[in-house]
Amino acid sequence: MRPLAEQVVLICGASRGIGAAVAKRFSAYRATLALHYNQSREKAEEVAQVCRTNGSQVWTVAADVKDREAVKCMVHSALQRWGRIDSVVYCSGISNSGLFQHMSEQDYEDVMNTHVRGLFYVLKAVAPCLLKQKQGRVVCLSSIWGSTGGAGEVLYSAAKGAVNGFVKALAKEWAPSGITVNAVAPGAIDTDMLDSLSREDREATVAAIPLDRLGTPEDVAFWVTHLCSPESGYMTGQILHVNGGWFTP
Repeated sequence: MRPLAEQVVLICGASRGIGAAVAKRFSAYRATLALHYNQSREKAEEVAQVCRTNGSQVWTVAADVKDREAVKCMVHSALQRWGRIDSVVYCSGISNSGLFQHMSEQDYEDVMNTHVRGLFYVLKAVAPCLLKQKQGRVVCLSSIWGSTGGAGEVLYSAAKGAVNGFVKALAKEWAPSGITVNAVAPGAIDTDMLDSLSREDREATVAAIPLDRLGTPEDVAFWVTHLCSPESGYMTGQILHVNGGWFTP
């Protein structure tokens, strides 16, 4: 497996939050980056500029991960540009909270299609490249709720639980081909996904975390890049929890 500095990395959902932090972390190693975004072009370009300043070659690309043809086109374009993809990081996601009885079929479609169908489409598109290379890294962004479930987060919890199962099964299937597949499961991370919390709810959440603070996107990005490194070659099928001790499996 190539060192991070020599890798071509596709990061899905790179325009904000954890995905943006992952992109910047990779750029510290001067990895070559394909930064995917859905609609936030301006934010994606801001992230790309930081990465270029750090010395990375960067290409930004818009695609709806729920659209199979758009995903295939994105991956094809990346391969035409650089000839290979070494690591894939899937950070695309949307939040959904509320009481179960108030959730709609459209809520279900939006959450499941973004977190699960999108992951399926991306890895299906990248699979021929990774399998031909006989090496690669896949890291998916999961969540603490994928393991514990979260009240008021039924659909999000179900989607992340599906991601966990996806990771564990695909890791076994691709291991003989030298490809590792893992997930990083953050706890409460200080991103815009927590913007809906009241001050009281944020304080209560922090009080429940043994390390007594919210996590940062950089806390998560460190482990994502590590899982893509050559040094992580004996780790696959794992759900790595980064939550300040809030949940200890």
